[in-house]
Amino acid sequence: MSTIKVERLQINFKTLEQFQKFAGYGLQELSMLEDLESNLIDNEFQSPFYGIYIGNALVARMSLYLHKNDELMKDTCYEINKMEVLPFYQKNNYGTELVKFAKSLNLPIKTIPRANSNEFWKKQGFGETDGEYVVWRQ
Repeated sequence: MSTIKVERLQINFKTLEQFQKFAGYGLQELSMLEDLESNLIDNEFQSPFYGIYIGNALVARMSLYLHKNDELMKDTCYEINKMEVLPFYQKNNYGTELVKFAKSLNLPIKTIPRANSNEFWKKQGFGETDGEYVVWRQ
């Protein structure tokens, strides 16, 4: 098996087209379309989008936002948003690799688990909070 590489996604129309292949494309909670379009308009150079490609196909994606002085974490942290793996590629550790990449940035992480994903986040070492977030700290 080849090495899985997580890379920052470019903010362009090709990425926009690839996002349309994800099941969450039409779901508000997973739609990165508005985020991507606003970044296209703003012409930001630091894309918050990361993904895994198999050949030229984007098979897994997430957005990763840096929050300074986060109220919940009482510190600077990252928030994983809208993580998704295409159905055909699920159960191949692509989601785990996205989380490992975020952890490699050496800051606490928070996320809001989607339905039926609590077990995944537990396996990744995330703990529950009093609210809707689960968190990971080194």
